[in-house]
Amino acid sequence: MEGMSNQLPFLLLIFVVFFLFIILPQQRRVRREKVFQNNLKKGDKVITKSGIHGKLFELVEKDTTVILETMAGKIKIERSAISTELSTKLNPPPKKG
Repeated sequence: MEGMSNQLPFLLLIFVVFFLFIILPQQRRVRREKVFQNNLKKGDKVITKSGIHGKLFELVEKDTTVILETMAGKIKIERSAISTELSTKLNPPPKKG
């Protein structure tokens, strides 16, 4: 019984480290991704996770899809497949000063 009580602080430390370095960052990443997907708007230039570049033509409200306009035409994809929004990177806000 005495050996088990010596291991308890070590097990708690492992759990705390696991929580701080694995669970918390994953929760933050999921939260940021959800905010990113909710802030998408028509006309945004985006890149999908598979590398397709295009402009958001339409946001379908009844499900979680968007219509993406590419050079080859229009395709319907899931919002979760969008990786990066390029509009702000290509057209940064003017610097003050």
